[in-house]
Amino acid sequence: MGDYYYHNVSTGPFNGWDFRRDDDVIAQEYAGKYSTHVFAEEAESVIRNHDTSNPLFLYLSFQAVHTPLQVPSIYSDMYKDLIPDNEEQRIYAGMTTCMDEAIGNVTRTLVRSGLWENTVLIFSTDNGGLHLLGSNWPLRGGKGTLYEGGVKGVGFVNSPLLSDHVRGTATNELIHMSDWFPTLVRLAGGTLIGTKKLDGYNQWETISQGAPSVRQEMLLHLDPLYTAIKNTKNDKWADNAFFNITTRAAIRKGAWKLITGAAGNSSWMAPPGSNKKSIHPESRNGKVVQLYNIDDDPLEQTDVSDDNPGIVEDLLQCLGRYYKDSVPPFFPQQDVKHANPALHNNAWSPWE
Repeated sequence: MGDYYYHNVSTGPFNGWDFRRDDDVIAQEYAGKYSTHVFAEEAESVIRNHDTSNPLFLYLSFQAVHTPLQVPSIYSDMYKDLIPDNEEQRIYAGMTTCMDEAIGNVTRTLVRSGLWENTVLIFSTDNGGLHLLGSNWPLRGGKGTLYEGGVKGVGFVNSPLLSDHVRGTATNELIHMSDWFPTLVRLAGGTLIGTKKLDGYNQWETISQGAPSVRQEMLLHLDPLYTAIKNTKNDKWADNAFFNITTRAAIRKGAWKLITGAAGNSSWMAPPGSNKKSIHPESRNGKVVQLYNIDDDPLEQTDVSDDNPGIVEDLLQCLGRYYKDSVPPFFPQQDVKHANPALHNNAWSPWE
């Protein structure tokens, strides 16, 4: 990730600007200005200058909160008393507070511009928090893992268009990131006719009315190149005909969740600065497949794969079908030399 103030990125021996408005490099124009403020102010400008007789779709993807850990001290200083002994956590908390303030400013601009009454605001993360900085407690795992602390992305929807009985409530219905596209297209009065077959579903009734999700199955992860686990001696599914259990993968079907391969850090990590103690499970010792009933066991404390062989087989078959239909991964060799910013006015740029 780039520097929050100077908007440059370093890769090996190369360094260059990486901040644009459309095709124009604007990093120097905003050098020294914190990116969360820049993004929010740009969004506010778009809203203020928008022709309210036309629809508006605004996708605002902040750089925060992500490394490098940088924030104006006015925000991190708020946490001197609450987090006295860990500067990194103070900065991280300050970055989150700054982002929260920015979202408030954007929302306030929507109200002042007369757009709020017909707006749907969606806030969503892409993964769970990083163990050393954030907290997913009491969920198991975190960013980079296949446990709920890593794959259950928190978020909220706020809108005057929501039914009164769903306001202020939480839902555990299955909604996948691929559902946003068909949901928003239908909400805006568009049509999906002519598009390719989509993985997502229109979930507006679930979000706005509290209806059951139309999604019953969710592929959480499938990485055929990640087969780090070699010890499967104690797993009876090692030689199954449906799916290679050393492959890093996870899938939900109803309440059931199956994990194969290397799931990542499997601990329940206590929140930083709390008086709780982290819990570290024993080694699985060659047992790879894990099955959890998330409705009954949202903390993934009890692997029930031995008690439900029929469920395991069904989900392994599902993973096998997804793998069979997937496009083989392709990672071409990087050619950073030709992208050297020195060849492109000191900015990272496309090249031929």
